[in-house]
Amino acid sequence: MTNAAQTDAAIAAAAADAVPMPILVAPHPVLRAKARDVRPEDMDEIRRVLPSMFAAMYEAPGIGLAAPQVGIGLRFVIVDLGEPEAREPMIMINPKVIAEAETLAAREEGCLSLPNQYAEVTRPEQVRVQWQSVNGDVLERDVDGLLATCIQHEIDHLEGVLFADHLSTLRRNMLLRRLAKEQKLKRK
Repeated sequence: MTNAAQTDAAIAAAAADAVPMPILVAPHPVLRAKARDVRPEDMDEIRRVLPSMFAAMYEAPGIGLAAPQVGIGLRFVIVDLGEPEAREPMIMINPKVIAEAETLAAREEGCLSLPNQYAEVTRPEQVRVQWQSVNGDVLERDVDGLLATCIQHEIDHLEGVLFADHLSTLRRNMLLRRLAKEQKLKRK
């Protein structure tokens, strides 16, 4: 396990004792805003909120969560495709896709900010992603399959893009109307 992976695992483990952050639901305006790059002076605050972000993601349950989804307009995401007994957390600061395969893959996506809404989205099947670790190391990795989809989905959040934006106008409008109706019923 790399030093960055050990740090990510230790931070994610702290989720067990953290209070989960509330996850914003569309159409909250923060979800549509482009997040700004993380600067060195932001790191103390990020380290402070990460356990609560992991707690929220695990409680949901989800496999990825971007800072804007918890009301933080900074470019960082967390991802964990592992099972509860075998966590594989990744903390990605200022992540970006630096290369993508020409081959596309369709996969059903959902989102913690669009609860109970799912649709098939087509994205590059494989990407090379670059990010900074919590320790400040610059990392790169080729990812494919579900991990590639998840990371691209979370990076979209940093741009103010929801998975529904990849759908046709008709499908997107149907999905967002269904979400609004469910949220209205939930508030009653």
